[in-house]
Amino acid sequence: MNIIERTLNDVTVLDLEGNLALDGNAQFRRHVNDTIDAGARKLIVNMASVQYMDSSGLGELISCYTTLRRVNGHLKLLHLSSRLQHLLVITKLCTLLETFDSEPEAISSLTPELTEGSHLCRDQQEAAPQL
Repeated sequence: MNIIERTLNDVTVLDLEGNLALDGNAQFRRHVNDTIDAGARKLIVNMASVQYMDSSGLGELISCYTTLRRVNGHLKLLHLSSRLQHLLVITKLCTLLETFDSEPEAISSLTPELTEGSHLCRDQQEAAPQL
């Protein structure tokens, strides 16, 4: 796995390339922990170039989310393939991990007054009451 880190103001973006599976998990975990230890609290994981993710990869995303929440941080996922999006839906992790189709929307979501553009589970969107 290759991880490219970018910083946009106070938002850290991790561009992942490769598979988020057993062989790349330790590297991902180390990079995320180092980023959080360095003070990052707003993290976007760009998964546009992730071809495959297994259950251990899902576990790493949950661990990343939990670690950030403990320090009042936020995790957003960006550019998930339809397969990865479906994986989040069937595991109900889409209720925990917010996903976005564009980087500007993901960045805006980290500003409380700008929260348009995120994706909930498809069935939640349909069942959500209109206010």
